Formats: sequence, structure tokens, C-alpha cells
Amino acid sequence: MKKATLIIFLTFFTVTSVQSQEIDTLVDVGGYNMHFTIVKGQGTPILFDAGAGDDGSVWNNILEPIQKVTGTTLITYDRSGFGKSELNPTESEDSNFGIMNGIKELEIGLEKLGYNKDIILVSHSYGGLHNLLYTSRNPNKVKSIVFIDALLNTIKSDKMLNKYFSSPMLKDDYKGNMGNYYITKNYKETILLMRSIDYPINIPIISLYAERPFVVGSEFEEIHKRWNKCHKEFGNERPNVKTIVAEGSNHYIFKDNPSLAINTIIKAYSETLNKDQQNDILKRALDNAIELSVETKKSEMEYLHSESDLNQWGYRLFQNGELEKALEVLKLNTILYPESWNVYDSYGEVLTELNRKLEAIEMYEKSIELNPDNESGKNMIEKIKQKR
Repeated sequence: MKKATLIIFLTFFTVTSVQSQEIDTLVDVGGYNMHFTIVKGQGTPILFDAGAGDDGSVWNNILEPIQKVTGTTLITYDRSGFGKSELNPTESEDSNFGIMNGIKELEIGLEKLGYNKDIILVSHSYGGLHNLLYTSRNPNKVKSIVFIDALLNTIKSDKMLNKYFSSPMLKDDYKGNMGNYYITKNYKETILLMRSIDYPINIPIISLYAERPFVVGSEFEEIHKRWNKCHKEFGNERPNVKTIVAEGSNHYIFKDNPSLAINTIIKAYSETLNKDQQNDILKRALDNAIELSVETKKSEMEYLHSESDLNQWGYRLFQNGELEKALEVLKLNTILYPESWNVYDSYGEVLTELNRKLEAIEMYEKSIELNPDNESGKNMIEKIKQKR
């Protein structure tokens, strides 16, 4: 295994202007339509496959910076029953809406669009199984794969499958969400099928997986431990796989740490190019990383001064018994966010604890003026008046 605990492709990677055209289109894949969004460019196209429950729009926040650096075509799509994509109206058997059918629909759509040759695959979660199946059917077309906290075919044990997918599925429970119904209904069969398919050893794969669990709760700890274990083993056992741990990130790494996801995808793309092309990408990528770093820092600073963050900070001080410090922080919040009823309510709570009753009542009244439905504030005023 070639392991990188944290590969951020050229950490200080501006963006040169790349002319691109976005196409939003429906493609007939057999008497019904599949929805594609294409950011047109030049070079090997990158196809993005979303996780279960998501449509192609989930990738929107990272497409522009990737296209600016690579200049290549980016393709997102909605699987049948998701987003704007339709289900086959001539089918009625649940098993005919499984993963194999989905891949065949995708292949038809890509061929009609003219993207049925060389391609780079990027997937999130359940989409990782689609990448694997597509690659097994088109091994000479796939030039590189990027897994973003993807579902590997080894993760779900028989025990887990029987535990979480043993109850009968009812279509009536999924009205308006039939895509999810068919994924869940066929899940066990999908996993069993994918176990029979091995990952290619001649195609470079970058496996980016999250440090933090995507489902919180003690009952899901077993899944998270197995998830991380399988990803580590996936890298250890295959020389063509590079693993990256997205430290501090949850399941949606491209939302928690978009710079990491973007630069990882740029890295995968660049490694399919010749040296001269790589040098050109490098220049643009260096500029892009600088811009991303500036945006990330700006976002962090905005968060650190947000109403929510200041409120949480004030409550932590309050809970630790540092009442005067808590009062200063929460007073600042009322100055910065004078139109928020909640900041006055929180400020009133600390004033009450400090026995500054008249000021506390004033803050609660201001809170109720901004939010007449603040029953808690009304109750606090009554309690304070009763104790006077």
C-alpha cells in the first residue's frame, strides 16, 4: 500500500479563467429519461456518482473549482427515481430496479451523450458500488477512481445485512421516494453481487475516508469501526490504492472539507496526463489552493463570530460557573445580532442567575417582543416577578 495520512494535492495550490458551458439535459434511456448535468470542457471527463438518497446536485459546491483547474468535462447525474430522473414505467418487479439495471441506464445515457470512452470516476458512499460495477464492465475506459468515504464491497457482513435489512419493505412507505425504496429493497442482493466483483489492480484508486462516524449513536459504533477497518485494509492490500484519512470530517467530506476533496480529485486527474500537461495543471492548481485557503479561513472566521458560536461559547462559560465571562460574551451577542430574540433570552438567563432581576426581565421582554411565541421567556418573567 502507498499510504498518505493526509494528501492535500499541493497544499498551496488562482484560478485562471476557464471557459465552460453547463448543460442540463434529459436523455432517453429506453422510453424514460435520465437527468444529466454537464460542465463542458476538454480532456478526460470526470463522472460523479452520488450516495444513496442523493441526486447529482449534491456535488454542486465543488464542481466550479475543479473545472477551473482541470478545464475538463464534469458530469453529474441522477439515478432512476432520484432528482429529475424517471423510473422505467414498463417494469413492475422490484428486482428489475437493482444496481445492474442502474449501470445499464448510465451506460446508455453516456453513450448517447458521447462520453462512452475514457473516463475518471468519483463516488460518494453507495456510489462506490456503482463505480466498481461500472469499472468491471468497462475496464479499459476507466483511467482513475476517487472514492470519497465510499461503500466498499467488504464492509457489510452477513450479520449486518441480516440485522439492518431483515424487515419487509412496503412501497406505501416510500411514496414520492421510490429511488430509495428500490435501493433498500435490493440492498442485500446488491451487496452479495458486489462481493463477487474484485477491484481492479491496474487502475489507480484514491480512497478518501472520514475520520468521524456518519451516523451517531452506540448502536452504530460497530458499523463505524468496521467501515474504517475495511478502508485501511483496502489500502494495505492493494499497491494501486492510496488512502487518505479526512481528519475531523464526517461522511460528507466534500462539504466538511471541500478543499481536500477538490485537490484530491485534481490530483487523480493530473496523474492521467503527460508531464507537460501536468505542469500546466500544477500552475493553475497552486493558484487554486491559495484561493481555497483564503475562502476556508474566511469561512472559519465568520463561524467563530457567528451568533450560534458566541451563544455556545457563552453557555459553556455559564455551565463552568464563569458567570461574569459568560455575561460579557452573551452581551456581545446582543450587540452584534440585535434582531435575534434568542440572544436576549440567553443573556436574560445569565442575568437571572446573577440575581440581576430587573435587567433580566428587560432582556426577556425584548426577546418576547422579537418572538411573541417565546413561551419560555414569558414563564421566566413570571418566576422572577414571583420571587421579588
